[in-house]
Amino acid sequence: MADKKVKVTHINADTGPKPKGGYSQAVLIQHPVRTLYISGQIPETSSGEVPTVFESQCRLVWLNVLAQLEAAEMSVEDLTKVTILLSSREYADANSRIRQEILGEHRPALTILIVKIFDEKWLLEVEAVAVK
Repeated sequence: MADKKVKVTHINADTGPKPKGGYSQAVLIQHPVRTLYISGQIPETSSGEVPTVFESQCRLVWLNVLAQLEAAEMSVEDLTKVTILLSSREYADANSRIRQEILGEHRPALTILIVKIFDEKWLLEVEAVAVK
């Protein structure tokens, strides 16, 4: 029987730029068993409340990402790709600090974009892919 264990390799090519701040330039997945695509998670509670402070929104978005992972019987260590949409560059440092706090030593591939977000109350949105 073929080995079904997922093999994850973090790649940071010597000839490319070094990642700055808790991510991998590429993540190679071999033998994926299950792949979870997490839609953009917003800074809103299940009752529709949206905090006004960026740090609170950021933590809430990550709680929402973690909830989707848990519902799929996955964890933060299964994240392979994260895309973060920020409404302003002014949130970059706080975003990086909180993201690294949530992810710990885990280093998924990462893209951060500065965009106009769908709802003006939302200061960020996070989408992700997880493989287990």
